[in-house]
Amino acid sequence: MPPTPTPFDWADVEVAVPRSPHRLPGISMAGFRHRVPGRVDIAMVAHPSVTLLIDLAAGEGIVHDGPGRRERGSVVVGLLPGDLRTTGRGTGECLQIRLEPDAAAAVLGASSELTGTLAALADIWGRDAARVEDRLRAAPSWDERFAIAADLLARRLGARPPVDPEVARTWRRTLARGGRVRVDRLADEVGWSRKRLWSRFRSQLGITPKHAARLVRFDHAAHLLAAGHPTADVATRSGYVDQSHLHREVKTFTGLTPTALASAPWLAVDGTAWPPSSPTGKP
Repeated sequence: MPPTPTPFDWADVEVAVPRSPHRLPGISMAGFRHRVPGRVDIAMVAHPSVTLLIDLAAGEGIVHDGPGRRERGSVVVGLLPGDLRTTGRGTGECLQIRLEPDAAAAVLGASSELTGTLAALADIWGRDAARVEDRLRAAPSWDERFAIAADLLARRLGARPPVDPEVARTWRRTLARGGRVRVDRLADEVGWSRKRLWSRFRSQLGITPKHAARLVRFDHAAHLLAAGHPTADVATRSGYVDQSHLHREVKTFTGLTPTALASAPWLAVDGTAWPPSSPTGKP
């Protein structure tokens, strides 16, 4: 019989965030150290970023169960991850890096292939993945770990051409407006046809403008629910037609009801790990 997972409690986790000099556009980082021995099990909630989970634990490491795939250790979680659970045993450490889609396209060079998937970091970065893990494990403090990661990410950002300015602007407008946008109006703003924007956005970021707007809007609603706002109020403030519309979208992205999502452990720490001033923090 498998061991019973320990109820997850963020009080058992130390959260570290980088100082401002380490911050990069469209990228945010947080470090997590689980202090209590035992087995933990936490479900990830979809958000509008590609996520690098770098496992710094010794021993058997962290196991990630995603749509049709299981990986152990450091992974890359694409946009729209569906049902993803992370489990581990004992104490452990993890560096989580969130990359907005335009930054992910430069840092990983594989944004479209990663949409909706879970992949081992070694499959994306090759031997560099193990080298990065070793350097991060050897660093004596989170500040030094953040500095190492920021240097690596900055070099990767500079090594690849950025996405089209029109694509980047469309993404920024979608994020700034909480997903309450229309694709035809965004196309007008950047001077492209709707068809061209749809094609270029999807090829470079791995997601259509409409689906990006849905994901951003859901993320906004999820954090309002986690903050204790009534469902009807959240539906109105997030731009849904009514509570039923919100319920359907929450079910689509998480398989949960709005009430269950409001108490999801993954959302409970966002205000600490991803403060509003960080690139991927919530307004």
